[in-house]
Amino acid sequence: MVEEARTVVAVSFLAWPGMRPVVAHVLRGVAEVVFLPDLEEASRAEVLEDAEVLLAWNPSVELRSEELAAARDLQFIQLISAGADHVPFADIPERITIASNAGAYAEPMAEHVVAMSLALAKHLPQRHAELARGEFRQLVPNRSFAGSVCAILGFGGIGRATARRFSALGARVWAVNTTGRTDEPVEFVGTMDDLGRLLEAADILVIALPLTKATRGLLGRRELSLMKPDAILVNVARGAIVEEAALFEHLLTHPEFMAGIDAWWQEPFGGGEFRIDFPFFDLPNVLGSPHNSAIVPGIQLEAARRAAENVLRHLRGESVAGVVRREDYEG
Repeated sequence: MVEEARTVVAVSFLAWPGMRPVVAHVLRGVAEVVFLPDLEEASRAEVLEDAEVLLAWNPSVELRSEELAAARDLQFIQLISAGADHVPFADIPERITIASNAGAYAEPMAEHVVAMSLALAKHLPQRHAELARGEFRQLVPNRSFAGSVCAILGFGGIGRATARRFSALGARVWAVNTTGRTDEPVEFVGTMDDLGRLLEAADILVIALPLTKATRGLLGRRELSLMKPDAILVNVARGAIVEEAALFEHLLTHPEFMAGIDAWWQEPFGGGEFRIDFPFFDLPNVLGSPHNSAIVPGIQLEAARRAAENVLRHLRGESVAGVVRREDYEG
């Protein structure tokens, strides 16, 4: 009797408790799910030789380049992360489709954007500090979002979730995406060709773009100079989309301009350390968080489930979400 061919899904990332049963449940009866961290080196090599799919966070950390090269039947890499700027494209054969976990963390990140924006607009840290000093400045006005323009750079899952929340607060939503089209009820939608117009209109600018060749350093001195003197910038995407020196200089010279920074230029991800090259925390118009906008209870398992469901779509020959264009990152 000939043994029936099996479809193997190799999982190289296993940092989250409870992830195993979630992935196994989604792919039950469709594929054999093998968790590589459980295996000795020889067994890992055998599994990777047979694997059609790899479920990973960061292939360059979780697998050696020779292991990727030996994965002769690999057709699809599904990332658990929403971003793909850490992927070692040069080590991955072009025949392999790579998909990010697009939108997996959108809802808590959108909440974080609103929280940062409100805290800045209402000057909550400053008023709290004044009260602690015994100062009761009741008549100092704060800002309302009703009628303001919330401009969103990048209108994927995070951008759309953010738009819905700001719309509920009475803001007018402007957005930029790759097509200049959306089904969301926005006042304006354009492409990157409309960036200048978007920046000039923004009362709140939300950065929700992936970090690619085209978006690295997208916002520098010139772009920031187009914005209103009292605008609020919130970055929950990647630090490198904004030029660090330009943002610090703009905040220093425009004290009414405010920034909420969740994504930093140097972070511990991948074994590094958190570092800033300018004293942002000396500025009263900055509010920071440690890139934790997505970290709420249950989000890791929800992200694992969504990633596994995208793998399932691939195995069934259906259209998959979040396919990454190599040309956006390579070169």
